[in-house]
Amino acid sequence: MIYELFNILSDKYDFAGEYLFQFLSFRAVLAAVTSLVITILFGQRIINKLRSLQMGETIRDLGLEGQKEKEGTPTMGGLMILGAILLPTLLFADLTNVYIQMMILTTVWMGIIGFIDDYIKIFRKNKKGLPGKFKVFGQITLGLIIGACMYFHPDIYAKKEVSANEASRFPQEQISIVNDFDGEEHFMAKIDVPITTIPFIKSHEINYEKPVVMLFGENARPYAWIFYFAVIIFIITAISNGANLTDGIDGLATGTSAIMGVVLFALIYISGNIIFANYLNVMFIPFVGELAVFVAAFIGATIGFLWYNSFPAKVFMGDTGSLAIGGIIASLAIIARKEWMLPVLAGIFLAENLSVIMQVSWFKYTKKKYGEGRRIFLMSPLHHHYQKAGFHESKIVTRFFIVGILLAIITMATLKIR
Repeated sequence: MIYELFNILSDKYDFAGEYLFQFLSFRAVLAAVTSLVITILFGQRIINKLRSLQMGETIRDLGLEGQKEKEGTPTMGGLMILGAILLPTLLFADLTNVYIQMMILTTVWMGIIGFIDDYIKIFRKNKKGLPGKFKVFGQITLGLIIGACMYFHPDIYAKKEVSANEASRFPQEQISIVNDFDGEEHFMAKIDVPITTIPFIKSHEINYEKPVVMLFGENARPYAWIFYFAVIIFIITAISNGANLTDGIDGLATGTSAIMGVVLFALIYISGNIIFANYLNVMFIPFVGELAVFVAAFIGATIGFLWYNSFPAKVFMGDTGSLAIGGIIASLAIIARKEWMLPVLAGIFLAENLSVIMQVSWFKYTKKKYGEGRRIFLMSPLHHHYQKAGFHESKIVTRFFIVGILLAIITMATLKIR
């Protein structure tokens, strides 16, 4: 809103600082600071309000050390995160940008699903919350929306550098010319097919239509969107559930999400800047740079929430926050066409997911074969295994943060390691 207001005023009047809001970096800083201020300054008031509404967490007895002390801690603190993301975005981002619209929709959509789940747990006294099939339906619906926008929206495309000879084969309206820092000309071709980035591979871009055509022939190309949609749905479901499972001890999901947010900010900023994208040989995506404002708000919101969510937590984010955070991270990676980097960047979410899948599968298999269920881990998800092993949750969180930082460094290194 403020961004739009400054645009209108700068067209009519001359005043000091009128062009500051045209700088993406300036608006991103404002968004990060604003979200941080919202969560830290107003966080205690929101926590007190949640406590007065008796929105306390009901803790299942899992036999974990310090578990009962958490009983009654206010939950649904994810509302703080959502508000601290959406308000700066509405103030400082270009709301006509299709990517900003997609991320606002993702935040609100997943936040609503998580809110309903928390509401049922707290006010309906149903510990199971929203049935899993309804959560999955919500995640699939979001996947369909994101997939449809990425595949069919006319303003969503990438640009790829081609040689002068190759440029002559494209229609003139699909070719643009950009000069680098040395004044050398580069020819950029508009690519409106569903391409993405594959890490650690020299020829690191792949078209989702290619495997479909290889398997089913050229006649299957018009139906490649089915494969693309299936991949997007799987990614959003996996990452949002992974974030939900990771939110099991104080500060773990919040801190690891902030680390991922920093990497996504860098990837999006680079991908949206044609000079940096060409220099680093990264796919250039027009208009995606505007998402830097949203991601900056996301980073500020998660760090600010960590102020109250670190051990001993004064508030839990609940599914309102964890499902939204997972959906946001997945959608940002998909939009930046870096979704295949998520197994590395979101490796902690992946490990939490896999630990549950392995534990449940092995237990069922051994029960059927031997008549008695056996376990791989002392308890799943993975962080509970370490709690059962006697590690204090602060030590577990710190070590998970270290792993998260290492995974973030490896993810950034994929820009050059191919």
